[in-house]
This record gives sequence, C-alpha cells and structure tokens, in this order.
Amino acid sequence: MYGNFIDNLRLFTRGGSGGMGYPRLGGEGGKGGDVWVVAHNKMTLKQLKDKYPQKRFVAGEGANSRVSALKGSKGKDCEIPVPVGISVTDENGKIIGELNKEKDRLLVAEGGLGGKLLTNFLPLKGQKRVIHLDLKLMADIGLVGFPNAGKSSLLSQISHAKPAIADYAFTTLKPELGKIMYNDFKQISVADLPGLIEGAHMNKGMGHKFLKHIERTRQLLFVVDISGFQLSSQTQYRTAFETIILLTKELELYKEELQTKPALLAVNKMDLPDAQDKFCVLMNQLQNPKDFLHLFEKNMIPERTIEFQHIIPISAITREGIDELKNCIRKSLDEHANWENDAYHKKQLLNLQISNTVSYSETPSKNTVTSPRMDN
Repeated sequence: MYGNFIDNLRLFTRGGSGGMGYPRLGGEGGKGGDVWVVAHNKMTLKQLKDKYPQKRFVAGEGANSRVSALKGSKGKDCEIPVPVGISVTDENGKIIGELNKEKDRLLVAEGGLGGKLLTNFLPLKGQKRVIHLDLKLMADIGLVGFPNAGKSSLLSQISHAKPAIADYAFTTLKPELGKIMYNDFKQISVADLPGLIEGAHMNKGMGHKFLKHIERTRQLLFVVDISGFQLSSQTQYRTAFETIILLTKELELYKEELQTKPALLAVNKMDLPDAQDKFCVLMNQLQNPKDFLHLFEKNMIPERTIEFQHIIPISAITREGIDELKNCIRKSLDEHANWENDAYHKKQLLNLQISNTVSYSETPSKNTVTSPRMDN
C-alpha cells in the first residue's frame, strides 16, 4: 500500500447452496448463485475495501422445490466490482484469470447444485474460495530509477501528469500515470512508479510492489542521474554506470523476463557542471560493460547487461533532449509493434506451410507430431 493506494486485497467468497429437492414428486432444487469478479473503469481497490470492510462475498441460495414450483429457481449471483487491470489468484498463488477491460467477468466461486435424484434430493453447498486481487498498471512505458533520479520531473515535462515533486528521496509514493501527446494525436501512456531501492527484490521498501507494476508495461525507460546516486549519508555513493548495473540486477532478481523488455535510457540532469565529461565516460562504460564489471561485488553483477534501444541525454529542468526523448519513445514502441506483427505473420505463414506439407504427405499415424511447437 502506498499511502492511500491499495494494490492488493484478500477476499473470502462462497457460492450459494443449492435448494432442497422434492423426493415425492421428483422436484429439483434451484442451483446456488455464483460469485463473479467484474471490472469497472471507475473502481479502485480502496473503494472496494471501504464499501465492503468485512471483505466477504456470498451468493444467494437456490430455491427449494415445492408443489407450486417443482424446479426451484437459481440463487442470486454476487458481483464483486473491481478496477480494470486486475489479476485474480487463489490462496496458493495460482492464477484464476485477469480482467483487462471494462465489463470483463471472471467466475470465482460456483453455486452448489440443487437437490435432485442424483444427490438423493439433498442440495450441495457452494464452492468456498479465498481470492487475492492484484492491481497491475497498464502503461506503454514504465519509468525505472532509484529515488531522486528526476523521474517525476521528467514525467511532468513529457506528459500532462502533475506529480508531487520534492528534493528528497522517495517522493513518488504511489504510481503516477501520464500521457505523452503527439502532434498527430497519438498518445503514449507512461507510468512513474515508486523509486526502486537496492534490495527491492528482497522486499525492502516498496520494491516488490514496484516490480509487480513494471510487469504490466510494454517497455522500460531507465532514468539515471548523470552525477550518480546516494540514498543517504549512510549508504554508498553510486556512479551513473553503477546505478544502471544495479537497476538491471534488481529487475533480474525479481523476474528474469523483465530484462527482455525493450529498454531506453534517459541520462538526466545534464545541466549540471561536468555533466558532458561524465556522459562521455558513461557511454564508454555502456559500450564495453564487460571491462568494468570487475569493479562490482560478484552478487551485484547481472547475468546479462541490458542493451538500450536509445540513449538520450536530457535535462528535465532546461528541457534539453526532451523532444528527442519523446521521438525515441515513439520510435521504439512503433518498431516493437512492427516486429511483433512480423513475428506473428511469420509464425502464421510457417503454420500454414506445415499444415500444407502434412496434408500432402500420407495420413500421419496417431502418435506422430505433425507440427513442431512454435517458440517466438
């Protein structure tokens, strides 16, 4: 939870019990109601928690069979309103499903069957299930950086967001979403997430929550301060290059596939004295990272270093490089969309070729595999 921002909730759900059957006349009891999770654009998890503090959701019972209505009516369904962009897991962490757009629905607890011949006319109880709702932001670009790298200032420069900006670590305590508007009306959404801290994968600070949100962004934009970073007088000073290596390691330790996301690098605070010289040093280090990794402790070296699609020197204060950055963000997203499209079409084409060759050859025996598994 960041201040008032709730990004996960645990709920108890139970489907309704079925209604009693009517043995003498063979009447069937109604089925119990089901519990559904339904996505709404205007909803937040905080509203859900405030509205239902007991966090229990039980559906209605099926009606008993009776002479005037031999088939009992179904119990009333229960709907849990949740925000869009939620993943629902059970008590063991197994994913039940995701709700990514308005009106998406997910069945989480089924009602019990009504009494009938098969059950000796006795009704069955509804399914009981504890579920976890996790909110994962959806944005094209996720800003990655240690506190104070200037992410909030950058977000306010490139987009229409008005984040709270202050000159101390941990300013961003909840995810901020901004939109970059282009002249041809294209919009790209950017999420500034709470600053990552060394050791986030071990759940220090808000690290883990932050990393969870990053999974739902298409690409990453690393933001580093050209003059390096020091969280407090008690912690070690890190150069810009060390900062990038540490950020990479944090992402890798949380989930390796985060490193496979396309990434850009904005080197911020280029208005500071000596920034230009430091930038030349940084570029040299990024071009030959292997030559500098011996400076790190073993456990800080990532398995693989991130290759940035674009590296842009900027100053959120003077606006230097901001337009260039906006263009690079767009270019990178477009290139990736085209690449995904091409990959998809190639795969379709390959499937087509395979299915054609299979149909011309003799009918395969039951055990042969006719098409290899496709891995993008």
